Amino acid sequence: METILSHINSPQNVKELTLQQMNQLAAEIRQMLVDSVSESGGHLAANLGVVELTIALHYVFNSPTDKFIWDVGHQSYVHKILTGRKGKMSTLRQFGGLSGFPKNGESPHDAFNTGHSSTSISAALGMALARDIKKENHSVIAIVGDGALTGGMCFEALNHAGNEGTDLIVILNDNEMSINKNVGAMASYLNRLRTDPSYSRKKEDIGSALHRIPAIGPNIARAAGRFKDMVKFLMVPGTLFEELGFTYIGPVNGHNLEELTLVLSNVRKMKGPILVHTITQKGRGYAPALKHPDVFHGVGPFDIETGKVFKKKWRTYTEVFGDYIVEKAGQDQRIVAITAAMTSGTGLSNYSRKFPERFFDVGICEAHAVTMAAGMARVGLKPVVCLYSTFLQRAYDQLIHDVAMQNLPVVFAIDRAGLVGEDGPTHHGVFDLSFLRDIPNFTVMVPTNDQEFVDMLDLAFSMNSPVAIRYPRGAGESVNGTLSSSPVVQGKADILSTGSDLAILAVGRMVSIARELKDLFEHQGLSVELVNARFVKPMDEALIIELGARFERIVTLEDNCLAGGFGSAVLEVLSDHQCKADVLRIGIPDEFVEQGKVELLFDYLNLTAEHIAENAMNRWPEMMIKRSRGLREIGKI
Repeated sequence: METILSHINSPQNVKELTLQQMNQLAAEIRQMLVDSVSESGGHLAANLGVVELTIALHYVFNSPTDKFIWDVGHQSYVHKILTGRKGKMSTLRQFGGLSGFPKNGESPHDAFNTGHSSTSISAALGMALARDIKKENHSVIAIVGDGALTGGMCFEALNHAGNEGTDLIVILNDNEMSINKNVGAMASYLNRLRTDPSYSRKKEDIGSALHRIPAIGPNIARAAGRFKDMVKFLMVPGTLFEELGFTYIGPVNGHNLEELTLVLSNVRKMKGPILVHTITQKGRGYAPALKHPDVFHGVGPFDIETGKVFKKKWRTYTEVFGDYIVEKAGQDQRIVAITAAMTSGTGLSNYSRKFPERFFDVGICEAHAVTMAAGMARVGLKPVVCLYSTFLQRAYDQLIHDVAMQNLPVVFAIDRAGLVGEDGPTHHGVFDLSFLRDIPNFTVMVPTNDQEFVDMLDLAFSMNSPVAIRYPRGAGESVNGTLSSSPVVQGKADILSTGSDLAILAVGRMVSIARELKDLFEHQGLSVELVNARFVKPMDEALIIELGARFERIVTLEDNCLAGGFGSAVLEVLSDHQCKADVLRIGIPDEFVEQGKVELLFDYLNLTAEHIAENAMNRWPEMMIKRSRGLREIGKI
């Protein structure tokens, strides 16, 4: 049976559809979404919720002349399907395939790259003002979720846009969710608007009634504008968006195509900044996602029939942290946990239930989370701030100004450090070592396995200064006889093996690769000293200086950018003490790494043991000559 979707190759095809055909298209797109994401993983629930809204936007507006800016962008899959990319949906989030977020290098219909929250209104306002300066004539539309609206940057942009007064459309996609249930006063405010849909009609009804009364007439009716506003204040608890200078329209049923297309067609003709409040259901059309939108926000491959996610069997760092912090908080009443709209993602779900009075989800407000933690630490609490590495970047000034300058004992549990895989360049946490190690008073630790992680957490909570522990998505090495059991001591590395030909210093997940590299070198007859650095700040300077004196060749391994990272720190120590060792630094090159499975990305970036060994041999050919002489002397060749 021929489908409507089979005829959709561009937004122009959407404009040719009847209302009935558009509703059929919505059902077909939902099926494609479920089929695609069940194979590749991705952001399912959010996309299921914006199917009709996206169809209506492309029916009314003219992309790419009209600009769509998707906040965060995890809900842009439907937009991709309608703009000529449906045939590539099977490659979604895969290496060399479609990005899971808007990407202007992928299509002219992606007006602005996004991946982090709360940026769309600022970008849209910039484009609208540029349009005015260039005297062009097109619409600029920001599509922002109510979760993203908890971010302060949205309010900065709303405040400025209302003051500028230029033509700008903001679509508020209100589904009551970000990753988890939304929190805060804004969520409560939207809920009040959402549950009183008659509000949007009351102001117009009052105005019409005033005009119709003969004794009042149109002139007096115009003078009665203040009376209408007074009635409006009485009708609902607040008129935030209109007070900011926006014309508020809504709430609108975000799954009713007839209503959506009518409202958007009218909005397109209106002047000034306009906010359209649409109500949608996250996960609509697929029962498991509708029932568990938090699980299907960002989900791995799953069974379509049951909705069960294909889970890996090993215990992740996130799970280790979640169990640890519950136990630790039970022992110490001063411990509080803070996150920014990622309770489940950082392993805090159980903690939030057991210690609700000491748990704080601040919404998508990382800067606020860090400074709030500083305030708590200043008066005697022991806060732990739980964020993904990529989102901690948004609070850099607060790390310096509010935490480090006062040397406050805030613990930062930094999840998803290093390459994260299919979410791509906006989510890889490959800058944290560089931007943390240059801040005075900070201690920065990187675990290799579960036990080391727990030991580092114990050390962190015993200290009276800022501490950051960064760890990757997934699991660490298994604890076995090849790993040292030496205790974690601040600023001290762990020597895993001794050697005489070269030294390898590695941190975190790269220790596992360093062990493979050591085996390859030793198979070639070389003697290798292997060090798990553990600390990026403070460095084990005494050991590094000693290695610099004993070895002509040192290899450093990290899953952080090379610029300013762990390898750079080693070089600085060696240079400061005039050590002449030649250092081969291995890490993330000076580029934004695309999406793909982590294993593929490591191979692509030449970060596998085999690639590193080849790199080292090319750099130090004399090392192989020495190795041959040694083997000849002992009669092996």
